[in-house]
Amino acid sequence: MSKSTWQLTIESSLQRWVLLRSHYTGGERAQGFVFAAFTRTVGGQGEGRWRKKMSPSPSQDAFVGAIDQGTTSTRFIIYDREGKAVASHQVEFNQFYPEAGWVEHDPLEILESVRVCMAKAIDKATADGFNVDGGIKAIGITNQRETTVIWSRSTGLPLYNAIVWMDVRTSPICRRLEKDLHGGKTHFVEICGLPISTYFSATKVLWLMENVDAVKEAIQAGDALFGTIDTWLIWNLTGGSANSEGLHVTDCSNASRTMLMNLKTLDWDQSILELLRIPFEILPKIVSNSENIGLVANGWPLSGIPISGCLGDQHAAMLGQLCKKGHAKSTYGTGAFILLNTGEEIIQSSHGLLSTLAYKLGPNAPTYYALEGSIAIAGAAVQWLRDGLGIIRSASEIEETAGMVENTGGVYFVPAFNGLFAPWWRDDARGVCIGITRFTNKGHICRAVLESMCFQVKDVLDSMQKDAGEGGEVKSDGDFLLRVDGGATVNNLLMQIQADLLGSPVVRPADIETTALGAAYAAGLAVGVWSEVQIFSGIHSENATTFRPKLDEKQRKKRGDSWYKAVSRTFDLADLSI
Repeated sequence: MSKSTWQLTIESSLQRWVLLRSHYTGGERAQGFVFAAFTRTVGGQGEGRWRKKMSPSPSQDAFVGAIDQGTTSTRFIIYDREGKAVASHQVEFNQFYPEAGWVEHDPLEILESVRVCMAKAIDKATADGFNVDGGIKAIGITNQRETTVIWSRSTGLPLYNAIVWMDVRTSPICRRLEKDLHGGKTHFVEICGLPISTYFSATKVLWLMENVDAVKEAIQAGDALFGTIDTWLIWNLTGGSANSEGLHVTDCSNASRTMLMNLKTLDWDQSILELLRIPFEILPKIVSNSENIGLVANGWPLSGIPISGCLGDQHAAMLGQLCKKGHAKSTYGTGAFILLNTGEEIIQSSHGLLSTLAYKLGPNAPTYYALEGSIAIAGAAVQWLRDGLGIIRSASEIEETAGMVENTGGVYFVPAFNGLFAPWWRDDARGVCIGITRFTNKGHICRAVLESMCFQVKDVLDSMQKDAGEGGEVKSDGDFLLRVDGGATVNNLLMQIQADLLGSPVVRPADIETTALGAAYAAGLAVGVWSEVQIFSGIHSENATTFRPKLDEKQRKKRGDSWYKAVSRTFDLADLSI
């Protein structure tokens, strides 16, 4: 195996680990644990974006913290009893691309970012007069899903970088499984709800077992632990390898994205494990989304506070958006993720969607399921315009640039950088930009990028309509079809384009960061800060913004047909990669 980014960065990672471990034995909050590399915030928004100038009162002295560990950044947000954010801190971390199609994170760097965000958010809240040190009752965790870490039980050190959800290095493994197994890509669907794909954790575990000597040796020695990012965080937050105190657990929503969990029983499926030869011993215990998991260990900010909520990011957003049966939401971030709550029924899609968990709010609570359409590239395409092409200087600039033109001038952009996810599931696809003429300018390109996000969401919602039947179950309360959230939804032009292409209103809540809010709700519910009735009362959804369609049906159909032609041009292009 050639020298990887992991091997090149292991020395600096070990140095950071020494610093991390030194704090596991201290009792005081780590005032000085602020690494210079982690003080920058996204667009300057980490500094006071959520700080509310309100007068604290005794009734507000119950707070819940939420760790929001995403694909490109980490945040810690503190919410009051009313579900309003009183303080936050955000930190970006490095992305590693050792080969084409490979994406990795440094697990130790992620840990550092969590610690810094927690400490800084507490400091901000305290400076504003909120008694959060004594008032935080629980911590919830939400995280990027599918991203895979294997580490040593005895040393606590990762045995390789985290392989990120969008990484496609496991394509040969997927092709091998599809060839060898009856049913091909859909062999496991009836058990776990998921097709065989590079997207999910199981194939990443197989790649690590087959290609990384340290992982092979640790598994043979009984020293390896596997987890998605939630598991890695909880294990370290509850003590890690120090005195073997770390808790090795995951929640049912994250487990549902591994391709290893039985969607009906919410347990690891023995038949899948045996077929893939993944040892049961490396897997974490599965818990619900809302229950007391364990206490934060000494040496971390908020030591002694219970971790009582945990959900994958898209499931947390569903809860934050208060999605009940029949409600659909779309989160716009690095990718875009559309989920439809199907109630206590598992619906098997015949239109390219995934059957997955929505949420389970307690060990004895009912399990709610969802149909999901995952889009790999949404906001990441805007980052590419900024960092890869230099067409814009900042992500926020795209709205103004795209607004300089009335339409795309016939340009269609399909961001199949690492293939296409739902509803196509084509890992042989690669990105295209078609319809370019001498007339085309950067405004047309920027607008085509925004439209690509909206067309992809429409593709998924069309599939949901087909799977849910003609009874209108996808429609939410009132006349709107879709609830939206995530950082990209601040772009009003994007939201208007989305409404135009759907032909239905789109509703954006006043608080667009519903992912962290959902994690806070789950944690607070477990310790009695809120009841389920209070959470679903919808008080926080006041002052929502509604975007109504302005495009006529004839134009909508014409543009939709052109989009499908553009998508078809992306297929079978992976072999062109150098």
